[in-house]
Amino acid sequence: MDAAHGTRFPTLFIGHGSPMNALERNRYTDAWQAAGAAVGRPRAILAVSAHWFVRGTRVTAQQRPPTIHDFGGFPPELHAYEYPAPGDPALAGRVRELLAPVPVNLDDSWGLDHGTWSVLAHAFPEADVPVVQLALDAGAAPESHLAIARRLKSLRDEGILIVATGNVVHNLRTMRLAPGVPPFDWASRFEERTCAAALAGDDAMLLDLDGAGPDASASVPSVEHYLPFLYAYGAGSGSGAGAASVLTRGIEGRSISMLSMRFD
Repeated sequence: MDAAHGTRFPTLFIGHGSPMNALERNRYTDAWQAAGAAVGRPRAILAVSAHWFVRGTRVTAQQRPPTIHDFGGFPPELHAYEYPAPGDPALAGRVRELLAPVPVNLDDSWGLDHGTWSVLAHAFPEADVPVVQLALDAGAAPESHLAIARRLKSLRDEGILIVATGNVVHNLRTMRLAPGVPPFDWASRFEERTCAAALAGDDAMLLDLDGAGPDASASVPSVEHYLPFLYAYGAGSGSGAGAASVLTRGIEGRSISMLSMRFD
């Protein structure tokens, strides 16, 4: 697959789960590897991670974005991991152009956080595809995030793969890491609701977290891990047969959804 031949790249949403997935191999990381192989080699990647959640819209603009270890309490080998992908200042400028008049800061203080590199470590293990990361504006409503995503859609025809990472169910307070422990019913129901809405192209359902009641309040106690899903969905082609497909799904630790989807 080659963007020079008029390829339209899909978008991917990856439920990234634990940072340890960067070093491990399991059914989720195998699916991420397969997803990267299936899309082919893009000219560059625009990544949207739950872990860059700040006021305002920003995009990394360095030639060499650093690998950020934005966590604690994990083994030394994870803290030592590097994902040395180059940046792409021209793509950063193109994002700024597409989102105007929304002000976009060209940022040199961030880099690639674990929401991005723990996934790309498997999807693009050579780290030779340029990566630019887009921040989530903590002051914007979900509707605004979806609108921003739709304005990025044309990048898919310019050789750019959009990869958004988070978890549509992300409740660390209720998480229990024990073998054989079943997921909470509310976590399973909310994952199913989100997946069904995306497959149906139902914007209203994806945006109406209040309408999901207690399932949503437990599954999305804060929005930063849910919002990236709107970017992959919104920059995708929308509803219709074959427009969306499930890569992986399942609840880990009782309350972390590993739902991943591709949008064509």
